[in-house]
Amino acid sequence: MKRLLPILLLFSASLVFAATPQTVSYPSGDQTVQGLLYLPSGGGTHPAIVVIHEWWGLVDWVKQQASDYADQGYVVLAVDLYRGKTAADPETAHELMRGLPQDRGVRDLVAAVTYLKTRKDVNPARIGAVGWCMGGGYAAQLAIAEPSLRAAAINYGSLPTDPASLSKIHAQILGNFGGLDKGIPPSDVDAFAAAMKADGKPVDVKIYPDAGHAFENPNNKAGYQPADAADARERLSKFFTQTLK
Repeated sequence: MKRLLPILLLFSASLVFAATPQTVSYPSGDQTVQGLLYLPSGGGTHPAIVVIHEWWGLVDWVKQQASDYADQGYVVLAVDLYRGKTAADPETAHELMRGLPQDRGVRDLVAAVTYLKTRKDVNPARIGAVGWCMGGGYAAQLAIAEPSLRAAAINYGSLPTDPASLSKIHAQILGNFGGLDKGIPPSDVDAFAAAMKADGKPVDVKIYPDAGHAFENPNNKAGYQPADAADARERLSKFFTQTLK
């Protein structure tokens, strides 16, 4: 991720959040984690999605994704793995990511699933997760750690390779990756997909040949690929419709 171009605009005045979030807290071990909860319109129970931020933290672009999923009919919890901190430059983002122990991050996400299961407006059997960049890697780790997770979407996130870890995945997996991503090359994506299929695990990965890392985020001015991003969004929407609704 250090290879990302250093000038990324993280905030956009044009963002409009259709679903109004509320701050919620839930226990994670002996600590308390906060996140933003976005609720869909209408009563009854709904499927739910855990949204996992990039290495920048819980910034506006991630909030917009969470809001969009709520508008599609999901209860959405955008988890704040950085405990309120965000980054405005790659150096700070790298420091925040390195300062987050993976076991704590995974624990926070498993606790997020547990919290969603306690809500009366959530169908506990239909919970998924989606993440981008660092969050994509954590979506994969959550699928390993939480056997009840029904679906996990990995957007250019690091991929597990240990067969013992892959055997623990019960969720259906969707992946969107850039063919020019030097941090997560196509060979790694192909190896992951092959290992999953060999183990009988449902997986659907797509490599966009002209895209690099973070191609879905319009704030990545140098690397944003509008057509590929639109296709990836459509794949994500269909994936969660098929797996959670």
